[in-house]
Amino acid sequence: MATLLQASSSAFTCFPTSLFSKDHFFRFRQHSHPLVLRCCNLVEPLKFENGKPQLPLLDSQPAFPSFLLSSTHLHSSENKHDTRLRIFSGTANLALSQEIACYMGLELGKIKIKRFADGEIYVQLQESVRGCDVYLVQPTCPPANENLMELLIMIDACRRASAKTITAVIPYFGYARADRKTQGRESIAAKLVANLITEAGANRVLACDLHSGQSMGYFDIPVDHVYGQPVILDYLASKTICSDDLVVVSPDVGGVARARAFAKKLSDAPLAIVDKRRHVHNVAEVMNLIGDVKGKVAVMVDDMIDTAGTIAKGAALLHQEGAREVYACTTHAVFSPPAIERLSSGLFQEVIITNTIPVSEKNYFPQLTVLSVANLLGETIWRIHDDCSVSSIIQENYLLDVIINSQY
Repeated sequence: MATLLQASSSAFTCFPTSLFSKDHFFRFRQHSHPLVLRCCNLVEPLKFENGKPQLPLLDSQPAFPSFLLSSTHLHSSENKHDTRLRIFSGTANLALSQEIACYMGLELGKIKIKRFADGEIYVQLQESVRGCDVYLVQPTCPPANENLMELLIMIDACRRASAKTITAVIPYFGYARADRKTQGRESIAAKLVANLITEAGANRVLACDLHSGQSMGYFDIPVDHVYGQPVILDYLASKTICSDDLVVVSPDVGGVARARAFAKKLSDAPLAIVDKRRHVHNVAEVMNLIGDVKGKVAVMVDDMIDTAGTIAKGAALLHQEGAREVYACTTHAVFSPPAIERLSSGLFQEVIITNTIPVSEKNYFPQLTVLSVANLLGETIWRIHDDCSVSSIIQENYLLDVIINSQY
């Protein structure tokens, strides 16, 4: 191990350290095959400007995220030429799909997707997938119906092309909020969408930060559920925020469990809860605050931001109660109008999101920071393909870079 690190000290910064613990490195060292570093170059380098998407720069890292400069994955040399694993991307989030493939050292599969004049979707795979393990990356983000239908047709095309297994990689699972009946004569759309994906021919689903854990039970096929929190935690750990000044805030009672888990990883920070009442969809009325935020740096944690009504009113309440700064952290940035106006109004020191949903250029604003979940999803795909544990990623991801670097 010492030889590896000394021989390639410059390459070490390219390792996605948030995905590997000390034990993880030792397991790779004991692997029967030599370690290989697989690199690829992006077609166009990403440009970073004020108000444009940014990714975490930890300690003395280079100006670009390491996995974008030199995507590396510690894996056996056999996998480099493993043609049984194919990754195809829909049109919903091509940039994320390219980053995932880059991290894995693979090329995206060739696929033709077009729309007829009447809006019908046409899908054709332009390479053979017979006997292959196929992964289809397609979030069902807005326009939700278009992207969902595209995913279903992609699954059907792979099934009819005799793919061995089909895994739907859904970074953002739309219709997840309709997961139960709160009033009479309501549909449970999350279950309906799960049935559609299963009946289309998917053998497995990989999802990121489902709105509620019960949605996994709606599928009659295996579901691997990963969380985007470790990516955000790594970024927050790089900031010079004193742990005594930090308080994690749940924007509603339903997100208390998520906020508590987040707070535990941030030096067991105290927890506050915003009590709200929602009378109609997308309209929230904040009532009061449970907890102390006076003079504190408040970090509001949620799984998604849609119209930003809940989180904006919560931030206004936190400032009213004496919070020094307010950060908003979320995995899925739906950003339906008037979300941008609310988020850029000066209530937030920073709005931290991930790229599970692509952010259009018109929605950039100075306080916005976008982190990538490509390494997380890429590592999960490798483990699924190799029949390895996926749940261990959840534990390993929470080990911050500072902990790993201190042991090497």
